[in-house]
This record gives sequence, structure tokens and C-alpha cells, in this order.
Amino acid sequence: MLQREKERAEFSIGELADEFDVTPRAIRFYEDQRLLAPKREGQRRIYSARDRTRLKLTLRGKRLGLTLSEIRELIDMYEPGRDERPQLERFLAVLESHKTVLLQQRSDLEAQLSELQAFEKKIRKQLKGD
Repeated sequence: MLQREKERAEFSIGELADEFDVTPRAIRFYEDQRLLAPKREGQRRIYSARDRTRLKLTLRGKRLGLTLSEIRELIDMYEPGRDERPQLERFLAVLESHKTVLLQQRSDLEAQLSELQAFEKKIRKQLKGD
């Protein structure tokens, strides 16, 4: 997409859906979750550059495994021209928490796989014995 196009002030739901490869329904859901706040002209939603940035950050947060409430909290903390340190510290805390959860899940999965392999080996041995 051309840089000029991204700097526009207004976007339709279809334009954002196409740009970020999400459905209009997903965008409306994020709106319901108070992550986006488009203007309305009748039934038409008009998204601002701010909404576009918030959608981009929301999708990035989802890829990192953050919950929508965590994403909203982090995005709402941001205000241009304000000290970013509190937001960055909170973001780091959220990332560390998610990393801890993921490491525990990986450990649990490795233990389950090990147990499955042991049972599989035992069953194969029993089947050969028949």
C-alpha cells in the first residue's frame, strides 16, 4: 500500500479489513470491545488514523497472545507526547507474565509427550509379544 494512502485520515471498514486481512465482523467485534471508536455517518462507520493504529496494535497483541483487556489497557495508556515509561513497564510485565505461562505450557506439553511415548512404547512391546 502506498505510504500516502496509509496517512489518510479516514478509512472504511472494508479498507481496514482488506489491509489487515481480517473480516469486517472482527473489526466490529473490536469496536464492541472498545478498542476502536469510529465515527458514524448514518449506518456507515468511518475509522480514523487513530483507529487504524489501534487495530494494528490490537492484531499485534493478539499474535503475542495478549487478551483483549490487556491490549485495551496498554493501548489506552498511550498518549502522544506523554511519558511512555509507564506503558512500556506495564507492557514488559504483561510480556513476562505471558512468557512464564508459555514456558509452563511447553513444559507440560513436553511431559505429556514423554508420557505418551512411554505408553506407546509399552503398548508396541505388548503387541509384539502376542
